[in-house]
Amino acid sequence: MLVPSDRVVTSGALMGHLDLALWLIHQASPELASVVSRYMLADLRLSQAHYIIPNHLAQADPLIAQFEKWSREHLREGFSLALAAKAIATSPRTLQRRCKAVLGKSPLSYFQDLRIEHAQTLLRSGHLDIDTIAIEVGYVDGATLRNLLHDRLGRGVREIRSDLL
Repeated sequence: MLVPSDRVVTSGALMGHLDLALWLIHQASPELASVVSRYMLADLRLSQAHYIIPNHLAQADPLIAQFEKWSREHLREGFSLALAAKAIATSPRTLQRRCKAVLGKSPLSYFQDLRIEHAQTLLRSGHLDIDTIAIEVGYVDGATLRNLLHDRLGRGVREIRSDLL
């Protein structure tokens, strides 16, 4: 993670030194930083939030941990920002702000991530068909879930199931 302030920039995480180097290059030339990142097979990422395990981040914040618990219990029913906020005794706006600050995404996006995570677990178990899994994680049918898996993960049902082998 990069934290720039007036005259100092700090970095953390396993590859923080690379992120810092790319950030410094980007300050001088965004085009050069893009070329360097392609040669390094690394992407330019201004926020590490998308690369950190969301569950770890969620557990670090009590409000987000409550939201995660509520979400996991309501995957099948669907998402309602108002209901989620009420269930964890906060306002919808506070929940939105906190999710963005801690997870780098909206509450709905995080809820969908949890659905995808659960669908992957069920797919890897190999016991249920795609339509049953779709219903279990709150989607109308298997086609919707297939499309979402492909859009979000770039992988199909067979590829996810083959992770077992």
